[in-house]
Amino acid sequence: MNPTDVPSAVAALRTTRTVRERARFLLDRARGGESSWFIVDDGSLERAATEVAVVTRHNYPDLDIPYHSRWRHFEAGGIDRKQQIDTRLSDAGPRGHALIDLTVVSVLLDAGAGPDWRYTEADTGKSFTRSEGLGVASFHAFCSGLFSSDPGDPLRVDADGLARLDPEALGRAFQAGSDNPLVGLDGRVQLLHRLAAALACQSDNARPSTLLAPLLDPDGHVAAHDILDRLLASYSRIWLTPNAIDDHPLGDCWPHRAVPGPGPSRGWVPFHKLSQWLTYSLLEPFEWAGVRIGGLDELTGLPEYRNGGLFLDTGVLRLRDPDLVDHTWSVGDEFIVEWRALTVALLDEVAPLARDLLGAPDLPLACVLEGGTWAAGRALAQRLRGGRPPLSIDSDGTVF
Repeated sequence: MNPTDVPSAVAALRTTRTVRERARFLLDRARGGESSWFIVDDGSLERAATEVAVVTRHNYPDLDIPYHSRWRHFEAGGIDRKQQIDTRLSDAGPRGHALIDLTVVSVLLDAGAGPDWRYTEADTGKSFTRSEGLGVASFHAFCSGLFSSDPGDPLRVDADGLARLDPEALGRAFQAGSDNPLVGLDGRVQLLHRLAAALACQSDNARPSTLLAPLLDPDGHVAAHDILDRLLASYSRIWLTPNAIDDHPLGDCWPHRAVPGPGPSRGWVPFHKLSQWLTYSLLEPFEWAGVRIGGLDELTGLPEYRNGGLFLDTGVLRLRDPDLVDHTWSVGDEFIVEWRALTVALLDEVAPLARDLLGAPDLPLACVLEGGTWAAGRALAQRLRGGRPPLSIDSDGTVF
């Protein structure tokens, strides 16, 4: 391997162009009958699109669809929790930084909670599970100052506050315990400790919003991929995955023996699911700060079990061996890597079909996901398996 090829390979694997190209390669390969795991039934794509369109119309009858974003979970139960921060921080500058800090820490805590965990909100008495529960729990943990090192300034996330966090403290904030088990609690804390180390490399007691501050021009314009680029370049070492080329960490990027590519990028399939989910979730805080966002559809669909389940449950993807559903898989298994890649590529195909059915040709992918593919995948899972995902994956709490 030529060492000079490594930085360019790593840079290529951090682009959504490469995410799409390699996902498309694996989909074309599966359509050609070369996949060891999956059969693609193109005749079922219309069924998947119809599921998406029906759920979208039910959730958003006027098609006024917000972005697929962590902010939807902060609104669980029909409650505008953002207003609580607006009330406490009247100045636009500090409020913008607080909203970014909250978004970053909450998204990093947003991996599968498991089927048995729930969070009960003290001031409303409402109980929430899964993504909504994680969102509401992280919102209140943030507002309590759990991630701040300054008792006089609780509405912040900083390196020192994250570094001192332990599983017991996070578990208490998330009401986790033996009778309320939260999947991947230790992994979540490790991820936040790695974030603390990455922030400390920027400046003393830096905040997540410090990283993005140069893009926060109230009269400016920024491409969505610029936000993603900054996140991937600055946070590349926080992920718990061991994947790397030489000593360059790759994050949510996994090997697949069939995937071509130049030089040391060969055989790697990038996804950057949490980083893209974070980028989607930062769009609104940026817009609230007056920044205009462009290039939304440069981001890809998210390869997680709701979107992936949509295609398994509608028959677009069929397993060559039905017994594969009885296994518990690791995120790095080739079977799971390929499922995630096929999900990314198929989301690009089902989106225009859903737009046609809805009569909304200009609907951004971020809204198709929200309307949308994720909601349809969840509805199908509830209908078919009581909400459980279609495949069992042993997650460390940072990928699924």
